[in-house]
Amino acid sequence: MSASRPRSTLVLGGARSGKSRHAEALGRAHGGDMIYIATGEARDGEMAERIARHRAARGPAWTTIEEPLELAAVLERAARPQRFVLVDCITLWISNLMARGCPVGAAVDGLCRVIAAASGDLCLVSNEVGLGIVPDNALARRFRDLQGNLNQRLAEQAARVVMMVAGLPVAVKSP
Repeated sequence: MSASRPRSTLVLGGARSGKSRHAEALGRAHGGDMIYIATGEARDGEMAERIARHRAARGPAWTTIEEPLELAAVLERAARPQRFVLVDCITLWISNLMARGCPVGAAVDGLCRVIAAASGDLCLVSNEVGLGIVPDNALARRFRDLQGNLNQRLAEQAARVVMMVAGLPVAVKSP
């Protein structure tokens, strides 16, 4: 990647907004090795099918690492010069941490430290979950708040932030 292009991109959007497709296109345009860190887990048949479809659509050019919890450690090992590392997605990662009772704040702090020090090009995919109604239960509100706060921290660190709307990338922050 040339010095004039950003090292990190945050791709935000709602469900089925084109986030992954856009992030993968950025990876293909990068020209270096492409690493895909997948945080989703196949906890049921529908999710297993979804994961298989995504993997097949990406093709063999991507090296896929499946990591539902230890994202910072895996990202730290994967991020290298001449590599494009895509994390898809931050939202599932937060869900995974919460479901297992892991300390989310410490995990988020660790992830942000790794992103700030990363030597390669990164792209993080995350859902924008706070645009709808206020959830009716405490767990869902806590998730929404954690996700929103993390998105703010990631956007602050990222050189570029893109919001996907109906499949179209809208620049929110550009270098």
